[in-house]
Amino acid sequence: MAAVLEPDRDCSICPRLHDFITDWRGREPAWHNAPVPSWLPPEGHDHVRLLIVGLAPGLRGANRTGRPFTGDYAGDLLYSTLTKLGFASGVFKARTDDGLTLRQTAITNAVRCVPPENKPVGAEISNCRQFLTPTLNAFPNLRAIVTLGSIAHQSTVRALGERVATYPFKHGAQYELLGKAIFPSYHCSRYNTNTGVLTQEMFVSVFRNVRSYLDR
Repeated sequence: MAAVLEPDRDCSICPRLHDFITDWRGREPAWHNAPVPSWLPPEGHDHVRLLIVGLAPGLRGANRTGRPFTGDYAGDLLYSTLTKLGFASGVFKARTDDGLTLRQTAITNAVRCVPPENKPVGAEISNCRQFLTPTLNAFPNLRAIVTLGSIAHQSTVRALGERVATYPFKHGAQYELLGKAIFPSYHCSRYNTNTGVLTQEMFVSVFRNVRSYLDR
């Protein structure tokens, strides 16, 4: 299953991203510097009820550590929220050996490789959908999806075979799509929180809605 859902470590489907990672392998050989795989709960695919879809790995975050949202500010806000609402357990210390575990939750990215300046181009987003689509289909008990940011949201809707115009990105919205509830949220990046686009309460509120939905 992993061979279908995840790109090869030396994936060259997107030449720009491949060259960027190759350059950073030379600069920081101890870093992960490869496509970042989805992170699952210990029990595996069958136990996932919530999937979180981010944009792409951060250069000094997931690209360095190899775990989604680990090593940058976005992870601080995301994992504190997940722990608060029972979607994760343990203490997040921004490293892969911190003992944090997900509970009925998985995390992936619309684009699995780090893009220059955190900005994938359209072709790269489309290329990586060949991995996002089977990922979405790999969880037989998936009931809710949180999409972080407009690009992740749009790519998720397209990966599910639907039109973006029918399910536009809107923070705090809730859509029913193919038997799943989609919860769009502004991305939990430092830029969004520093500029006031996203507050901690706004972000937590999205996951409270997810918790209520799943508990019904």
